[in-house]
Amino acid sequence: MNSTHTPSPAASPKPQPGGFAQRGRLGPEWLTCLVVSALWFGFTAGLRPLAIPDEGRYVGVAWEMLRSGHWMVPTLDGMPFFHKPPLFYWVTAASMQLFGPGVAAARAAAWLGSVAAVTGLFAFTARWAGRQQAWTAAAVLATMPLLYGGSQYANLDMLVAGCISATVLLAAHATLARALGLPHRRALALAFVVAALGVLAKGLIGVALPVLVLLGWGVATWRLGRVLALLMWPPGWLLFAAVAAPWFIAMQLRFPEFGHYFFVVQHLQRFASSGFNNPQPGWFYPAVLALLTLPWSPWLAGVWRRADPQAPTQAGLRTLMLVWASVVTLFFSMPASKLIGYILPAVPPLAFLVAEAVVRWRARRGAAGASPRLPRVLFRTSAALAATVCVGAVVALHFQQPKSNRALAESLRAWRQAGEPVVFIDNYYYDLKFYARLDEPVTVVDPWLPAEVAKDSWRRELVDAARFAGAESSHRLIQPGELDALLCQARSSWVVGPWPAAGGSARFAALAPVFRSASTALWNVAPSALSCSGSAKPAG
Repeated sequence: MNSTHTPSPAASPKPQPGGFAQRGRLGPEWLTCLVVSALWFGFTAGLRPLAIPDEGRYVGVAWEMLRSGHWMVPTLDGMPFFHKPPLFYWVTAASMQLFGPGVAAARAAAWLGSVAAVTGLFAFTARWAGRQQAWTAAAVLATMPLLYGGSQYANLDMLVAGCISATVLLAAHATLARALGLPHRRALALAFVVAALGVLAKGLIGVALPVLVLLGWGVATWRLGRVLALLMWPPGWLLFAAVAAPWFIAMQLRFPEFGHYFFVVQHLQRFASSGFNNPQPGWFYPAVLALLTLPWSPWLAGVWRRADPQAPTQAGLRTLMLVWASVVTLFFSMPASKLIGYILPAVPPLAFLVAEAVVRWRARRGAAGASPRLPRVLFRTSAALAATVCVGAVVALHFQQPKSNRALAESLRAWRQAGEPVVFIDNYYYDLKFYARLDEPVTVVDPWLPAEVAKDSWRRELVDAARFAGAESSHRLIQPGELDALLCQARSSWVVGPWPAAGGSARFAALAPVFRSASTALWNVAPSALSCSGSAKPAG
């Protein structure tokens, strides 16, 4: 255990050149890493349509923010939507404003999180473990299928993973630099700022996970006092509050129920309850990490080889990465509800460990006088295979996205006239407003049965949002019996519902749909096609 102590400044070797202590020399390489990773994650971002429900939901909220011009309160169908904080929506709406409402622009937040994770890991590793390991770690992380998939998916997970990773790396750098008597306050201040952005990205895990990781590292390496001294730095918490608090305060002042809903219902209850989507066993995340980091995960076997006793700093870094991956995995394994994207913050430390194993194997072979060809060939083969898997999966999903409503939405956009109402029946079609470029909320028709609303579904999201909308929600969420009155008031209405026509849409079975897919249909309904007493007549 003593081998993990950070040496005192007097006994420590001088910092490696080209690290944070000499930024001018690291800068060009870091910039190269930034450009390459940005291009790598960006070139396939627009290939496939938005996935349902997550991408459609979150991009739809950002689209409403952009079209309404109201950037403070996220809305779902025009009603306040407080499942998550606003950073993802701000980034996505700003991207669509700059580059247009395309799918690639809609995935800007995930792209930003993945680039931050790769470049942050590169900079940290270059400073504390050397450039060779830094480039290796960046290549491994950028081609891990799990992280690459997160970079192509427009939800909050990759953005908060990038913030968590940057926070841990900045705070760890500050801890190590302070122990060597090097400047560290700027990195520490930036760690608090990025932690605040993590909170604005997805809530309390943006700060809770980095703190848990750093405390675990402090305990494991006998650095707890040093870590605590930095974590309790008052100016840092003032910076944190200045960035994170204003939006939460503004929402609480405007919506008195906000604090309880956001922190108790959406944080504590979701973490502790088993009533949310996708319950999985405790071994789910270890299995996900092992499988979705292939072909890199077998390289982790090299981590357990005995380290060089003359490299205490490297041992401390290895401990940081092991603690980091373990804390994130254990934390998200505790709740019953588990989604693959939650585990993304555990991927960067695994990439560091893989890179360390690669570099150590090369060094051992060199010290033994053996050719480095074998590790070089195996590494390049792994990288090529990993890159192929990453790009191949995205291309495959371009051709296979059965739940996408893009084609239906494009038909609606082509035929609908301004002011004509749009009605959703028995479902909320998350991606349709984005693809159809709808500026106004739609009306959703459903029986709204209490047992159905209680489930973690689109119904619950809309009903929760209606709690904050007040009287505005009365004409957004209606019962089937109210539909005729709505349709008879308009010159022409557009109805989207299940196909084959069933449930609430069964009354339109005699009308020829304008568009239909395997599961959804679009009808254009005029009062002349209705009896306006509850039954539909065939068109023409």
